[in-house]
Amino acid sequence: MDSRPVLDDGAYVRSAVQTAAKILVVGHFAVGKTTFIGTMSEIPPLRTEETMTQAAAGVDHLGGVRGKTTTTVAMDFGRLTINDRLVLYLFGTPGQQRFVQVWEDMSRGALGALILVDPERLEESFPVMDLVEHYGLPYAIAVNRFDGTPDRPDEELREALDLLPETPVVACDARDPKSSAHSLMVLIRYLQTRIS
Repeated sequence: MDSRPVLDDGAYVRSAVQTAAKILVVGHFAVGKTTFIGTMSEIPPLRTEETMTQAAAGVDHLGGVRGKTTTTVAMDFGRLTINDRLVLYLFGTPGQQRFVQVWEDMSRGALGALILVDPERLEESFPVMDLVEHYGLPYAIAVNRFDGTPDRPDEELREALDLLPETPVVACDARDPKSSAHSLMVLIRYLQTRIS
């Protein structure tokens, strides 16, 4: 008697050809990582948000940040099925320097990273970019457009962030599914060019 589970042919083919890709969604403190993953995830996202307390007042700098009352203390996680062959697992890392030790584990097995930046706080992106480069992850830059933030030309952003010419830069609104999906697709296309 055969005790193997019975799968219809279609189920076997789907499971046999589906690829899972780990993508990091990173950026400095209060740049929109949790919002981005929540916007894109097809499952209820895992969030490790906690209310900010007075204890963090001297650690988490809220300059240039409006309405921030919570912060990620471990990670965010979401899932997005691109097609029958590709599923993205989105991992968001905390943006504060005190959580840098989490990065080593988070970067293991990652295909690449989408770095969210705030065009009004570009200097805060450098430590994050250094970490992504330290772990050898290819990346794209998604410039998160906050309400009332003036647009800056891509050339100006590239120069300010000291990017290589091939590094993709895309405008993004982390609250908008279409805009966020476009940012992920720009990263995926870039990663494909590096593999082929």
